[in-house]
Amino acid sequence: MKLLEAYILRRVWTMFLTALLPVLAIIWTTQVLNRINLVTDSGQSIGSFMKLASLILPTLLPTVMPFALVIGITQTLTMMNNDSELAVIDAAGASRGIVYRPLISFAVLLCIFSFVMTSFVEPRLRVSVREMIAAAYADLLSTVIEEKTFRRLDDGLYVQISQRLSGRILKGLFVADSRDPAYDMIYYAREGAVDETGKALIMRDGEVERKTPDGNVSIVRFDSYSFDLSELSQSRGEARLHAGDRDLSFLLSPDPNDKDYVKRPQEYRAELHKRLSGWLYPLAFALISLVVAGDARSHREARLHPMVSALTLAIGLFWLSNYTVNLVESSATFIPFVYAVPLGTIVISGSILARGRGLRLPGALERLFGRMAQSLRQGMSRVGGSGGGAS
Repeated sequence: MKLLEAYILRRVWTMFLTALLPVLAIIWTTQVLNRINLVTDSGQSIGSFMKLASLILPTLLPTVMPFALVIGITQTLTMMNNDSELAVIDAAGASRGIVYRPLISFAVLLCIFSFVMTSFVEPRLRVSVREMIAAAYADLLSTVIEEKTFRRLDDGLYVQISQRLSGRILKGLFVADSRDPAYDMIYYAREGAVDETGKALIMRDGEVERKTPDGNVSIVRFDSYSFDLSELSQSRGEARLHAGDRDLSFLLSPDPNDKDYVKRPQEYRAELHKRLSGWLYPLAFALISLVVAGDARSHREARLHPMVSALTLAIGLFWLSNYTVNLVESSATFIPFVYAVPLGTIVISGSILARGRGLRLPGALERLFGRMAQSLRQGMSRVGGSGGGAS
């Protein structure tokens, strides 16, 4: 790599990280806070919560990276243009490829990284997150870990214990079950324990109170009573996988007996084509950035900041991509449009760069922005002059 190419790549890399890390931190924080109930509801340690947070972080990279690349390229090239570096490169007779090559190579590397992440690494991390959450809720003893505190196990089901002893023994049990609209059940027991399978709560020396909607109450004392937890344990202890949690090999050849696939095959179809097309967006966004900010321009030329223009186009392209993926869920006839969005952008942007033409505003808008900029400079001059006279 030539010295100038390395210089450009180093500046883009620095600006890329400067844009990536803060945005990634913000999005990561919001995602982690959505999982804070793992600690508050299931009594897990802060170490388990941090492990969960570390598993979530890499899954955000493929979405954030293309936009950070837009910011890194446009900001670097804008600064080089303001410092007349691009003009010097042109005046020295160097081809514009000396600017394009390192940035396109960097974008291709990000494409490969994105493909590996979204197709293989990210699904495994998502599965690990789901398994970790399911395991946290599988042991119902952990959901009532705090003594003398009501804990909601499910909609309409609450449990409280007075004391926890060794050997899985629970003292002072109170269970309120209103899941059945036909009646409410309240259980009291001096002692109890969840069996080793986690599918039953064995209560001893207590009573159960049954109340119907018409106000009738019946109370029955018992020496031993088994409260069924199998349905609750199964729903909370089993990690349910969806289309976004599957790796590329499964999406290419789904298991016809998989329950979730049988129930929602259209989601798996859309996810497959999203994976096969989404890794192209770092290259598409990089070419958009080069079209917008890759040529040397006069400081007096009226135009929007290249970062604003490139980000606007990138966000519009990202929205269009998600829209076409949603259309694929409804009908397979829209599959070609999923690939047409990134590939069309790459072809159009590449042809513009190959012809050596930049993206410019129409003449009428350029003149309008020119007049606005001139009026703004005149106004600032008058304010500066009046301020100087007053002093």
